[in-house]
Order: sequence, then C-alpha cells, then structure tokens
Amino acid sequence: MDRIRIRGGNRLNGTIAISGAKNAALPLMITSLLTPGTLTLSNVPRLADVRLLQRILQNHGVDITVAGKRAGQTGMGDVMHLSAKDIVDTTAPYDLVSKMRASFWVLGPLLARCGEAKVSLPGGCAIGTRPVDMHLMAMEKLGASLEIENGYVIAAARKGLKGAHIVFDKVSVGATHAALMAAVLADGDTIIENAASEPEIGDVAECLVKMGAKIEGIHTPTLRIKGVTSLAGCEHSVIPDRIETGTYAMCVGMTGGDVLLKDANASHLGAVIDVMQRAGVSVDVKNDGLRIHRNGAALAPVRLDTEPFPGFPTDCQAQLMAMMTMANGTSIIRETIFENRFMHVQELARLGSDIHLHGDTAEVRGVKKLTGAPVMATDLRASVSLVIAGLAAAGETMISRVYHLDRGFETLEDKLVACGADVARISG
Repeated sequence: MDRIRIRGGNRLNGTIAISGAKNAALPLMITSLLTPGTLTLSNVPRLADVRLLQRILQNHGVDITVAGKRAGQTGMGDVMHLSAKDIVDTTAPYDLVSKMRASFWVLGPLLARCGEAKVSLPGGCAIGTRPVDMHLMAMEKLGASLEIENGYVIAAARKGLKGAHIVFDKVSVGATHAALMAAVLADGDTIIENAASEPEIGDVAECLVKMGAKIEGIHTPTLRIKGVTSLAGCEHSVIPDRIETGTYAMCVGMTGGDVLLKDANASHLGAVIDVMQRAGVSVDVKNDGLRIHRNGAALAPVRLDTEPFPGFPTDCQAQLMAMMTMANGTSIIRETIFENRFMHVQELARLGSDIHLHGDTAEVRGVKKLTGAPVMATDLRASVSLVIAGLAAAGETMISRVYHLDRGFETLEDKLVACGADVARISG
C-alpha cells in the first residue's frame, strides 16, 4: 500500500494548475444516463473516484472512451465521451456503490429514463451518516414508488415521473443533484426549494441546459424545471476544483511562499478567500487564477462555522485546521455539516498540534513547532490536512492509507514538488 513521505520546512514558490472539480465531474458523468446521445466532457480530473464511476456507468451500458490530448486543448484533465444509447441494466450493485457515495445519484436518471431502478444504499467516507432520506422524498414527490429491501432501494415509475413541488428541510448537495436530474425528464413543472447552490450544482444545471433541459434559477436556492421528453448530447468543460484551490492556498499559507493557482475561479471561493486574508495570507485575483503569498508574517487565528455555499465549505475544514495549528493564538472552528468530521484531530496531535474538541467545535491552540511523525489518513479531506501539516513540520512525516488522497487530488505530489516541496510517494 502506497505511502507519502514529506520532509517539511520548504517554502512553496511557483505555479499549480487547478484540476477539474471532482464534485462536478461525477454528477456530470451521471447525466449521460439521461440521453441516448453522446456527452463529451473535457477537463475531467484523473482520480480514483472517476475511474470507479466509469465502471458503474459501464455496468448500466454506457460506452465510455477517453481521448488523448488535442492541439489547442487547455486544462490538464481528460476528454471523456459517454454514450448511453441503450441502458441494459438498471441495477447499481452493492460492490460498486458501497465504495463511493456519489454513485447513488444514478437513481434519479435511471428512474427518469427507464421508469425503474434498483440501487444499493451508498457507502463512501466515514465522516457522518449522511442519510438519503431527502433523495428518496424527492423521488416520491416526483411520483416514484419506493421500497427498501436487502440494502437496496427498489424504485419504479412505470408511467413516468411527474413534475412536483419539492421543499428540502435542509440544504443537501446530493439530494439537489438527485431531484434536478430526475425532474428534467418528468412530465410537467417542478420547483425545488431550499436547493443547494454550490457551483458544482450550477455546473451540472448548465450542462443539462446544453442538453436541452429547461431550468431557471440556476445558482440560486430555488430551481424551476419544465420537463422535456428527451435530452440530446452536448460538449461541456468541468469547472475548476474550488476545494483543490482552497487546499493549495492553505499549503502556501502554512509554509509561506508565493504560488499562482492557475485557472482558479475566485467567484467560487469568497468565504475561503475571506478566511485566508483574516489569517494574514495575501490573496490576489489575477486574470489567470489566484496568487497566494505569505512572506514572514505570522498566521493570525480565525473563528468560523462551516456552512453550505456561499459559506465556508466543510470540505476545506480539515485543511484550515491544519494551517491554524501554527497560528499565533487560538482558533475556533465549528463543523455544522457532518458530525464525524474531526477524525484528523488525533493524527494532527501526533505531529504536535494542540487541539481540543467540544462537541461540534474545535479549539485550535497554535503552537510554534510541529514535528514529523508517522500518521494515517482517515478520509479524503483529513488525509490532505496531514499533508499540509507535514509540509511545515520539522523532520519527516510518513502518511499511510493515501488511497484516500487519490480519490480527490490529481497528481498532488507532482504539483507540490514543482513548487519546491520535498514530497515523495513510496510504493508498496
């Protein structure tokens, strides 16, 4: 099993190209189930989760090809062609779905196009229960009948889905994706209230419009969908990954230095930029991305709650906590989205951090020095928080179970090494 070795203390200087957003690429791939035409996605990140979803979609009969780079192509991701001319299997089996939660989202498109679906209840990172009750409520509102049997959701809509008024009792990215992808082929009008307004939701909605869907209110908490009878293929480029952007920004904040995060979209990162600036890290918006720099000034402590977009993202909480371990004072970080998202705390403690948990709140007392040690990744974002801490720790940090990192960060070691970090992957 691979490990990552970090010898800390180097400042970061240079350019890091931001990859396509994993949290947009996965639902975009799933939209291919809604049309017999070919969906061509560019800037698709090369990640373990993307490869797993390819297997899941191929199990349903989606033909997928990945093209080589073409002249004039921008971005570092893949160009993927997905064609679901014939859906040959409407079952998403446990052995595949259990490995990645987002694969549960095939439920809506299969119901909308085929009138039936049998989808295993999901798995993924162990950062909270993340129930699918809102997904199922949305399908029932759209006219599907549902049963849960032997760990599977068995759904049917023999006469097709019908437009409905769906009101979520809390903001959920997954449930919004599910309802949106099902409603575009439903008969009649659908209103989704208290919808998630994350940039990744907007990216999927804009792709669906290119395919022929009729959606109003994109990027707002109220989506209005007029159902259509069919969708066509289209070409679409995946947006830059705002979580990867925030992660590398915090790497620079932790180590000091000056790095251009190429292709980063500042409009997706307002809350992150605000927190970085409050912490004493300079963030400059450039035509080609974001410039992050910190040269000598001490990090200032911050106080924040994680929130749905446009608030500070839960997917950057662990990274920020790692950066705050060496702030000049005490930071207060409250996690409001997932109940188990402090599993990185005990591993950061092995490096010498001083963090105290009080329910959903972490009190991070800054220390003057971290020291390298063997640590273990527990989930995707927790694993990269250990990288951030290791970059500033004296001596050597060895991170095991880095397959978590491979789920969400494309060529992480290469990007850091190019900016002067001493990072290496140790195989076996």
